[in-house]
Amino acid sequence: MITPDLSEPAPRGLCTDCGLSRMKNAKDCGRACQFIVPDYPAMERQVHGRVRGPGDEQFFGPVQAMYRARLAPAAEGAQWTGITTALGAQLLEDGAVDAVLTMVPDAQDRWRPVPALITEPGDMARARGMRMGYAPLLALLEDAQKRGFTRLAVIGIPCQIYALRRLEAQLGLEALYVIGTPCSDNTTTENFHEFLALLDEEPGSITYLEFRADYRVELRYADGRQRLIPFLALPISDLDPDFFPLTCRTCVDYTNVLADITVGYMGGEGDQWLLVRNARGAALLEALGDRIVLDTPGSAGKRGGAVKGFIANTARAAGGLPLRRMPDWLRPVVSWLQPRMGPRGLEFARARVEMKAAETILHLRRQMPAKMKNMVPEHVWQIAAPYGLEPEPGERRGMDADQDPVSGER
Repeated sequence: MITPDLSEPAPRGLCTDCGLSRMKNAKDCGRACQFIVPDYPAMERQVHGRVRGPGDEQFFGPVQAMYRARLAPAAEGAQWTGITTALGAQLLEDGAVDAVLTMVPDAQDRWRPVPALITEPGDMARARGMRMGYAPLLALLEDAQKRGFTRLAVIGIPCQIYALRRLEAQLGLEALYVIGTPCSDNTTTENFHEFLALLDEEPGSITYLEFRADYRVELRYADGRQRLIPFLALPISDLDPDFFPLTCRTCVDYTNVLADITVGYMGGEGDQWLLVRNARGAALLEALGDRIVLDTPGSAGKRGGAVKGFIANTARAAGGLPLRRMPDWLRPVVSWLQPRMGPRGLEFARARVEMKAAETILHLRRQMPAKMKNMVPEHVWQIAAPYGLEPEPGERRGMDADQDPVSGER
């Protein structure tokens, strides 16, 4: 396993430190960054041979097949059952790649992500589990080139994968497999430790944290204990306003649409949610054979009320007003109702994508309005439209400031 000796990043505005600004040609950020002028139709054609279609593809991007899935037996130490790391290990076992570029935990802090090039299948176990924070994954592409690696797999979050795909043609790779995980809200590792301290008097004893599809956060402890906290009981309103940076509050690619296969939880109803996006993704899944159990994802409940409530609270936060706190007596009631009556399965996933679309528009409009016409893709406007979030003059790409957003007239 190869971990980096990294240079300092070049100073940037909106940046999640994907690693690109630490490379020799840091100016590539200008054309590769998701937060400058993303072009998802062009990139979807490049990667998948087509753009997203109607229906659920408007929410989730191009998809060949979707599954509810789990490894059987589950891998020890995995965040869910270990599908993501199993895909990487299988590629190494089959000799399909020279190395897997992914994240492992820092030696002194289990929550801090460190990029690594893994060359042995057994070392993929070190990449299991969730980490929180920024890690310059793509900077290791230069290390891979120095070592003569021409067949790579990359496991990353959307902002890393968008930049990777923009660079793909110039990397000179014989093969590239991209395994994506969904992401909407990241923060610094230091901020995450503050969050853990709000959850428990002994935050250092927490070894596992997961936001589950049943509206609860699961904590596990070093002594084997488990604790479940309803979403509504989380101390979100006690966090600093900038706990989640503007980049993550304006992410337009929750589901990692440029991956060959996306492995997440939102539509999994307790299992994992697999989105096979192209032939490479289908081959990755097939290689796991009977180790993986597949089922059809379900969908239940209605998302409209939850999304409208989220938009109302986000509008307050974007305007500098405090979040509305639910009365303490009502929290247990709503926490009981949510997993029974709220959106579940694919409806839960649709709700989260709509929330992210609304969050992007509201926060950019408030904090960086000049960036809206370049940063907000057309599909985000379409997702947000049913909730009355329409582009104002000058906010839609290709629209002049004095042009009517509906008629196109001046």
